[in-house]
Amino acid sequence: MTTISSAVSTAATTTSTTSSTSSASSSLSSSDFLSLLISELQNQDPLNATSTTDFINQLTSYANFSQQQEINSSMTSLANSFSSLVTLNSVNYIGHTVEAKTDTATLTGGSATFGYTLSSAASDVSISIKDSSGNTVWSGTGSGNAGSNSFTWDGKNSSGTQLADGGQYTISVSATDSAGNSVYKYSTVSGTVTGIDTSSSTPALLVNGVSVSASNIIGVSS
Repeated sequence: MTTISSAVSTAATTTSTTSSTSSASSSLSSSDFLSLLISELQNQDPLNATSTTDFINQLTSYANFSQQQEINSSMTSLANSFSSLVTLNSVNYIGHTVEAKTDTATLTGGSATFGYTLSSAASDVSISIKDSSGNTVWSGTGSGNAGSNSFTWDGKNSSGTQLADGGQYTISVSATDSAGNSVYKYSTVSGTVTGIDTSSSTPALLVNGVSVSASNIIGVSS
């Protein structure tokens, strides 16, 4: 006699095999599970009927299967609600000037200003600016004060050519103390929040055209 456990295994295997041609058949529904159980009872051998223990185990499997589906549905609903809440809260930032942990800024008005924080004073600070393709367009030095530091790039590459506004550029900071230990913590960018980026599962803020997670906001000035 075929038990419900082996029937489910066979159905799952068949479903997996046919998933390449139809995504709709890639999962076993609650009604499918129950149909298999009923079919087993209808077609069992009267001389070798399903034992009470096996039948209870199969009913337990069905209950667990159904409960897992309900949990998955609830988690999906919770995730959607959380995403909507994050989006709603993020709207409150629109129009405000914020400071956020990020290393990317948009070249505007011929320049881009970055901030970076050091855990202690640095004896050597090297800065490089890269374009969106990862190419280094400028490199030089910066201040090494403990705490917050500011760096404004004039938008010119290493050859002195002024680059066009609108491009996104990333700052890379290497800061070490007199013993050669790194004291660099993180980079920041300040700007006005102009909108919400919902292209990913977690909504983000658009700060001067750069997508920044709301969790990376460390200050709001206006």
